[in-house]
Amino acid sequence: MRQVRFNIHPKEAKITEAIASVEAPEGYSGEGFFTAKLSDVVGLARKNSMWPLPFATSCCGIEFMASMAPHYDIARFGAERVGFSPRQCDLLMVMGTIAKKMGPVLRQVYLQMAEPRWVIAVGACASSGGIFDSYSVLQGIDQIIPVDVYVPGCPPRPEAIIDGFMKIQELVSQESIRRRNSEQYKALMNGYGIE
Repeated sequence: MRQVRFNIHPKEAKITEAIASVEAPEGYSGEGFFTAKLSDVVGLARKNSMWPLPFATSCCGIEFMASMAPHYDIARFGAERVGFSPRQCDLLMVMGTIAKKMGPVLRQVYLQMAEPRWVIAVGACASSGGIFDSYSVLQGIDQIIPVDVYVPGCPPRPEAIIDGFMKIQELVSQESIRRRNSEQYKALMNGYGIE
């Protein structure tokens, strides 16, 4: 039993219930060995070690901060390290209104990220311009960079942000190692003017 000064009703701590483990990918096992496809193992490692780069400009950024806080704790899903250097991150989370003057900066941040890289558009403003249907606001970041997951809401609740993050994890775990070398991926990048 763990002794805490302010515990009025102490409870037995069960460590085995508190520890979560990741299921092994499909494969063959025997006495002392386990074999699996390399893409499954790499997908499992990538899925559980995402390094998000928050690009927050308005109220959606506050909701993201709440999802990082202890109550929601997005670190439970493998996003413990939030990075602010694009060269070290693999998930760009764009949150808030993006002005047209900010578009080239966002694109530059995206291009500085190493492959493989994924993008989440969080909130109505990043997804479609939101309520700001004006000449100065970009009507969706998918006009300048490819987006993998859209999180709806104005602003979206932390649960929605975590759900979007889990969708990215599904995408990452199922992605082939060779997908980024395919002709379809190169055509997609060429559509955005990215070589």
